[in-house]
Amino acid sequence: MKNEQSLRRSMLIGKILTYLFLIAGSIVMIFPFVWMILTSLKTLAESMQVPPTIFPAKVVLENFTYAITSLPFVNLYINTILLIFFRVLCAVVFSSMAGYAFAKLNFRFKNLLFSLILIQMMMPSQIFTIPQYQMLAKFSLTNSIFALVFPGLVSAFGTFFLRQSYMGIPDEIGEAAYLDGCNQWQTFTRVMAPLTGTSVAALTVFTAVFAYADLMWPLVVNTDITMMTLSSGLATLKGQFTTNYPVLMAGSLLAMIPMLILYLIFQKQFVEGISMTGGK
Repeated sequence: MKNEQSLRRSMLIGKILTYLFLIAGSIVMIFPFVWMILTSLKTLAESMQVPPTIFPAKVVLENFTYAITSLPFVNLYINTILLIFFRVLCAVVFSSMAGYAFAKLNFRFKNLLFSLILIQMMMPSQIFTIPQYQMLAKFSLTNSIFALVFPGLVSAFGTFFLRQSYMGIPDEIGEAAYLDGCNQWQTFTRVMAPLTGTSVAALTVFTAVFAYADLMWPLVVNTDITMMTLSSGLATLKGQFTTNYPVLMAGSLLAMIPMLILYLIFQKQFVEGISMTGGK
């Protein structure tokens, strides 16, 4: 009896500690977002006050108006949406075909080519910035939507991710399609690809998040403010010596709207994608 009570007590203590740890972690994660909202409602002097104040003494909504008038938000939204759309389209189409080829087809230098893809994933993306920029500058394609999309025409992560998904599909399904008269393209488009719907949805979400968060490349390739994305446009609000942080935080809140909508729509696929990246 005493052992049973001790076991229950230890389980209760463990559960309480677990919940306390999760609550503390949630507060740490949410606090920057809450601080951004509160800062966007403060005056410049109040945002730089030492010691800092948590709540604004007076709500200042003019920060949002100033952010909207300082940046061409309509152009930034359009550029960001086009960037996300085309990068997602290229990632889904090309990565799906490449993933299927590496998972189900046998061809010369298959392992070598896939090793190159893995090596590309291991390298920092910054080392590709200069050669990619030189390629676009040579053809006078800077300050364009294509310049924003260019690094995402192919996705090493997407190829690896969908290859894992196709490897989880039994080979017997493709063999049955072949016996029914399907060629390789029909087997891919009509049989195999529809079975990876969840993985494609997860890749869509991840690609959209990566494209939205891309800061350095849009700043490098597009110098015209009307051709920048939300992240790079907001970076122009940061001055060399002083920065109007309430306006910057207000602009950041406005820039978060597309990702909030995307997350609310694809929340299930986003969680599934995180759980799938670690397994086959």
